[in-house]
Amino acid sequence: MKKLIAITLGLSLMASLMCQPFTTKEENLEWWKDARFGMFIHWGPVSIKGTEIGWSRGREMPVAEYDTLYKQFNPVNFNALEWVKIAKAAGMKYIVFTSKHHDGFCMWDTKFSDHNIMNSPFNRDVMKELAEACKKENIALCFYHSTCDWHNPDFPLTSPGGSVRRTTSNIDRYTEYLKNQSVEIIKNYGPLLVMWYDVPQEFDSIRGQGVINRIREIQPDILVNNRTGAKGDFDTPEQRVGGFQNTRPWETCMTIARQWAWKPNDELKSLEQCLHSLIRTSGGDGNFLFNVGPKPDGTIEQSQVERLKEMGVWLNKYGYTIYDTRGGPFKPTDWGVSTRKGNKIYLHILKWYSDSPKIFIPDIGMKIKSYRLADGGKVNMTKQDGGYLIEFNANLLQPISTIVEIEVFGNAMDINPIDSI
Repeated sequence: MKKLIAITLGLSLMASLMCQPFTTKEENLEWWKDARFGMFIHWGPVSIKGTEIGWSRGREMPVAEYDTLYKQFNPVNFNALEWVKIAKAAGMKYIVFTSKHHDGFCMWDTKFSDHNIMNSPFNRDVMKELAEACKKENIALCFYHSTCDWHNPDFPLTSPGGSVRRTTSNIDRYTEYLKNQSVEIIKNYGPLLVMWYDVPQEFDSIRGQGVINRIREIQPDILVNNRTGAKGDFDTPEQRVGGFQNTRPWETCMTIARQWAWKPNDELKSLEQCLHSLIRTSGGDGNFLFNVGPKPDGTIEQSQVERLKEMGVWLNKYGYTIYDTRGGPFKPTDWGVSTRKGNKIYLHILKWYSDSPKIFIPDIGMKIKSYRLADGGKVNMTKQDGGYLIEFNANLLQPISTIVEIEVFGNAMDINPIDSI
């Protein structure tokens, strides 16, 4: 009977988390690493002004003005299903949405604060609609939730940028508020893949671990990043691609333009910049969380949508070299990166240094069975002292990444990471 109950609970959890085949935190983490690519969404009433979420409170605009923007917030064109379909078209496997940023405004129907979306003219639970859309489209759901809160009088610091210390505060009472809201989110919209906290400020590792322990009482397998003050499950380099690291999971978070929240006429990254960031992150054995900032009407800017769809077109063709892979065995270098799975190694050559395209890779200590371009073309591979010289036909080079597929006799994951040149 106990076995039947366990199986039933496992199947129920699997169904609610869509296509994620896990029942433990460790399996959850492996699914997340396989997924590799997610959508970050920063959105709130601040989009009305086009300034940065949280940070512009008390800086670009007075606190009183910032805190009352929600009274004008009515994103009548918001469509959660459309957002999720855009993420799918981009090849993204999970979504991380801002439930509450540092400004303290809550994007769901919370019972712990009146400073929330239900008291705006919009009066709809954005997170509920997003959760339903993610479930329908088999996209894993996560929430960003600010550890600090410059609006809450119990948090010791306030705006601008958490640089002002309140004369009175109660960090213990605020900690309970943070825990209660986190539990509320998981119960109402979970189970979730990740709770993604940010900017701990006054939270140390003990206080931060207390938050993690509390939410794991509700969902034991949930993943948590490293921004509660405690170590969590993975690191989070920001606005840069992390270095090679396969001893601890990590995820680069980066904006598709310059600002996290929507900004009129913001500078959009080129397709090459976007895909190179994704490819280099994968080659370093990390995940790539790519941010969009919806407009005040609830839509994602069309230029951003088109860029994401272009990424999806590339991934539809070459995603097998990104998804389900691990970084290496060659550590990232100037010319590019490598990924691997099973008996395959994928070299992503992103940059050339001469008119005669060639690269050198060190000896991997494993016999090579075959090698070819991902598009089926031929390359020349010559054994030399300490490794292999790979030479390319210039007419076969690809604009984003020229990919070489190497098949080895053995498991490519058994190769220790190697420094390349």
